[in-house]
Amino acid sequence: MRTNLDHLPPAKRRDLERALQIIFEEFADAHGAPTGARKMGRILKVILYGSHARGGWVDEPHTAKGYQSDFDLLIIVNQPELTDWVNYWEKADERLSREHLITKALHTPVQFIVHTLQEVNDGLAHGRYFFMDIARDGIALYESDQTSLHAPKPKTPQQAYDMAKEYFDDWLPSAQGFFRGYQHAISDGDLKKAAFDLHQATERLYHCVLLVLTFYTPHVHNLTFLRTVAEKLDRRLVHVWPSETRDERKLFGKLKDAYVKARYSKHYTVTIAELTWLGARVEELGKIVHLLGTERLSEMRLKTLS
Repeated sequence: MRTNLDHLPPAKRRDLERALQIIFEEFADAHGAPTGARKMGRILKVILYGSHARGGWVDEPHTAKGYQSDFDLLIIVNQPELTDWVNYWEKADERLSREHLITKALHTPVQFIVHTLQEVNDGLAHGRYFFMDIARDGIALYESDQTSLHAPKPKTPQQAYDMAKEYFDDWLPSAQGFFRGYQHAISDGDLKKAAFDLHQATERLYHCVLLVLTFYTPHVHNLTFLRTVAEKLDRRLVHVWPSETRDERKLFGKLKDAYVKARYSKHYTVTIAELTWLGARVEELGKIVHLLGTERLSEMRLKTLS
């Protein structure tokens, strides 16, 4: 795996150094002083992947497009429990966001995922595009030793088509079912349930498009994270959520919060007008996910016939 970052400007390299420092500091704090087997827990690798590894990033936060590519990082750990987001990584994520958005110490936003080495190697063994792309294009920012990732085993065209179709036929109807639940809850006047069901419909749509296009989706419920990852795959997803005004951004945040707060917080409130606007956006998301999925399946089907 490559280790050279010469294609990145000095400012980008400094940002990566700062991001790594934050990740290791917060991991050490979260890990504490364990005993027994947990004492051996550690980060094995940190790999830069995506547009900054390939050299095709966009950095236009102040233009009309207002788009800026994230640093995409894969953190590989040696114990399954170390992938627990809340216990080990939530504070690192919050600190990275704070240093980008508030203190401005980081000029580039950072997104990261965490997996064990076994999970990554299993993904390569099963021909998951996401992990194969990382193995091909990724740049190792940190390695505790020289252990290599397993050689990828690409699926045959028929195997790839069958897997993508299975994902599409599973996740899209699931999303549609929760959208119907949202509509029924609106009719019943149960607005909190409507918000939760709408969150679930949105989450499943993002999982659907990620699985069909890459055979991978992160195990998270955070719609902001899922949206960011999905929009990198196809820019047609971007226009689903208008964000020009504070109210539009606030409404997406309300949908994101519904996973927990709509069920458990007495302070969570949402109006029919807000749910109607959000429902229209999720319906549009569903149309685009359906389009992207059918396009992808058609392309894969052709490969099985060639």
